[in-house]
Amino acid sequence: MKRRGQVGRAQVGMVALALVTGTVLAQGMLPKLAVKPTYRVGFAQTESNNPWRLAQTKSMQDEAKRLGYQLVYTDAAGSTAKQVADVRSMIAQKVDAIFLSPREDKPLAPVVREARDAGIPVILLDRNIDPALSKAGADYVTFIGSDFILEGQRVANWLIKNNAGKKNIIELEGTTGASPANDRKKGFDDTIKKAGGFRILASQSGNFARDTGRQVAETLLQAHPDANVIYAHNDEMAIGAISALEAAGKKPGKDVLVLSIDGEREGVQNVANGKINYDVECNPRFGPAAFRTLQGYAKGTKYPAKIINADRDYTLATAKSGLAGSY
Repeated sequence: MKRRGQVGRAQVGMVALALVTGTVLAQGMLPKLAVKPTYRVGFAQTESNNPWRLAQTKSMQDEAKRLGYQLVYTDAAGSTAKQVADVRSMIAQKVDAIFLSPREDKPLAPVVREARDAGIPVILLDRNIDPALSKAGADYVTFIGSDFILEGQRVANWLIKNNAGKKNIIELEGTTGASPANDRKKGFDDTIKKAGGFRILASQSGNFARDTGRQVAETLLQAHPDANVIYAHNDEMAIGAISALEAAGKKPGKDVLVLSIDGEREGVQNVANGKINYDVECNPRFGPAAFRTLQGYAKGTKYPAKIINADRDYTLATAKSGLAGSY
């Protein structure tokens, strides 16, 4: 039992870190950022194993280079523990600010507060932190990204209007604990349930990965041969599901509707080829908005908790014309 006045190790570490950097902030106070001609900023990426992440990283690197800023880039290679260590390394290096795409919404919350207590502002990109553990405007500046719940709702609404009698669904979820997976599931599941007449036969994580998505789809298709809709939380898993369907002798897009989110080039090409029926874009080109927000924050601009990107969608009618603008 912790006695009154006793301080936990994590709290001691954060206080010590604040003292070392010479910055002690009141609870709920964001660190200030001086207006300077150039900045040295960190970008803690989750992984680089798919086109979406590669496009996001390139956008950040290109914009930093254009502005003449130094970008301290790390790749967590799909490891939450490594990403936590990456952020702590950036804090130790005393970067001016940190851009973070949290791999999971709970484990990264403590290091966001550590950065804050060290006097380093954090801007979240693409994935959010659990709001019960960390607050925009108090622990980090803002979140820039897509409305993941809306993405799931858009997929569900398309299916409701265009199902052609196909209502038995397999859902391939993203990484467990990641905010896009949580929200894309909630947006889709709630909307489908409200519509009535649909059945989600099975829902399992494919970890946002193509081969894992293929393996999970194979297993679930064998267990549920009456499935005629696959909803994947991203294009990589959708493309894996296409391989599983073809291996099972089924025609993706016809025998089984395939619905996805991301809008990566190969995904859009599969829409144009009729193998993916509907794909909602999740724009990865964060660089301009991210650095513009950083500059605005230094000048005293107040930002809302979320800055939402505008995303298009792709159907058979629009995919060919949209290929040139995909990533």
